[in-house]
Amino acid sequence: MAAGVPRKISAASARSHTRKSKPTSSSVLPKGIFKKLLLIFFMGFLAWAFKAFRPPPPKICGSPNGPPITSPRIKLRDGRHLSYMEHGVPKETAKYKIIVIHGFDGCKLHNLFNRASPALIEELGVYTVSFDRPGYGESDPHPERTLKSLALDIEELADQLQLGSKFYLAGLSMGGNLVWPCLKYIPHRLAGATLISPVVNHWWPSFPSNLSNEVYYEMFKPDQWSLRVAHHLPWLTYWWNTQKWFPSSSVASQSLDMFSPPDMEVLLKFTPPTEQEKTLPRQQGEYESLHRDLMIGFGKWEFDPMELENPFPNNEGSVHLWMGDDDRFVPVKSQRYIAKQLPWIKYHEVTRAGHLFSLADGMTDTILKTLVNVKD
Repeated sequence: MAAGVPRKISAASARSHTRKSKPTSSSVLPKGIFKKLLLIFFMGFLAWAFKAFRPPPPKICGSPNGPPITSPRIKLRDGRHLSYMEHGVPKETAKYKIIVIHGFDGCKLHNLFNRASPALIEELGVYTVSFDRPGYGESDPHPERTLKSLALDIEELADQLQLGSKFYLAGLSMGGNLVWPCLKYIPHRLAGATLISPVVNHWWPSFPSNLSNEVYYEMFKPDQWSLRVAHHLPWLTYWWNTQKWFPSSSVASQSLDMFSPPDMEVLLKFTPPTEQEKTLPRQQGEYESLHRDLMIGFGKWEFDPMELENPFPNNEGSVHLWMGDDDRFVPVKSQRYIAKQLPWIKYHEVTRAGHLFSLADGMTDTILKTLVNVKD
């Protein structure tokens, strides 16, 4: 065809060039529908996250849907109730009055000195009282709980039970960790104190980073992550310890893997726990008991225990720290450092002993006599 001569196009061909092509089945969804689906997905994720991260409300003892109240309780200044249990000789005639702080996943039934010789309790005139810490057992939860509030709870318990101006204090494991705030906030009320296999917060400011890292990485992997979450992301603590994707706290799951051979020897001599001993600690919900315990114990403390001063400068009392050298829960290296930094603490290290050494035959009597400064 010569240049410049227009080419003839049929009507059918013209229509085919101007007609819009129909979308194929593989074409993307219209933008409006895609945005709606994205919004539905996002809202569904938020609903899931809100439910997963938000702990359920506690089952308050004495409420219509809560557990019954079976033990005596005091009413604190802020309206909360604290449940307690007394042991030993009557407090009116007792020479030594001791308040016992239970450990993680424990309750007032777990009073170390219940294992002491009845003859020794009578001979020395020992009265002990154990109590459910807030959220545990039959004590009301305390959403605003702090280290200081726990110390003040103990002081008020002593006042309402009329234990006098001074009393002794004993704490085992996490309960031992919570003796520190009592030494900080109510030292004037203490006649003496003992920390038994006390848990250590690896984030205390004065702890050397090399020591903190060393003892931290000696722990079981699940517990490393559980404590890291409790310290850095406390709002995730409930979810982390209830989800099934990653391993959570081995202590909360009551795994036997962490117990050392000496611990297993102690456990084999124990009678199985009663149903009440197994269910009472968590009966108001795991969040207000176990999870809040982790957040308080391993969170950011408002004081440094390594800066505490001797509460008994005139030797009118003493503070004791007891440890087993084969403790898989609390590395003994941390306690040796504490004893070195605070020379006013009387440090006792038991050889071939684990986290539960205090429950071995005869040990409870020894710890008791040392606390009240009675010589054999």
